[in-house]
Amino acid sequence: MKTLSEHILDIVQNSVSAKSTLIEIIVEEDKITDLYSLIIRDNGCGMSKETLAKAINPFFTSRTTRKVGLGIPLLKHNAEAAGGSFSLESELNVGTVLSARFQLSNIDRPPLGDIWETLYLMFLSYTDGNLVYHHKTEKGGFQISSDELKEVLGDVSYQQKEIREGILELIKSNLEEIEITK
Repeated sequence: MKTLSEHILDIVQNSVSAKSTLIEIIVEEDKITDLYSLIIRDNGCGMSKETLAKAINPFFTSRTTRKVGLGIPLLKHNAEAAGGSFSLESELNVGTVLSARFQLSNIDRPPLGDIWETLYLMFLSYTDGNLVYHHKTEKGGFQISSDELKEVLGDVSYQQKEIREGILELIKSNLEEIEITK
């Protein structure tokens, strides 16, 4: 995974598998403190203390389709390699909070990537709950949620060309307005 968008997609897939009905993605950039934060919080089934302790091990996965789980360990490695930190908290039947912090100016900080494409794909495929994305910089903040999109668009298919382009432009233009670090 070369971008934070890819990490976000991977972690959100874990949240969906955990039957979350609310997934929040929070990105905060602070040039004054030189900090770039990513927090992903869900209200899914959570993890036991034993599973939580194993979750950062690349040779552990709860999935039956493969024998390794690289997503969380790789995000932890990337955060620490970029002068930051990583934490993972979870409670059974409550949910999970993942936090990765990076030194904003660190050359090893993965770029954000095409977050607008990633969000579009997540909005398209995650229909059983609310996915909320917050992004904050010194220039302001932007928030979008799947519930808001459903309210505005109704039952219109997000796969229609005009709808897809509209969602992508909405996200991209708002992120450009608050001058995100890519």
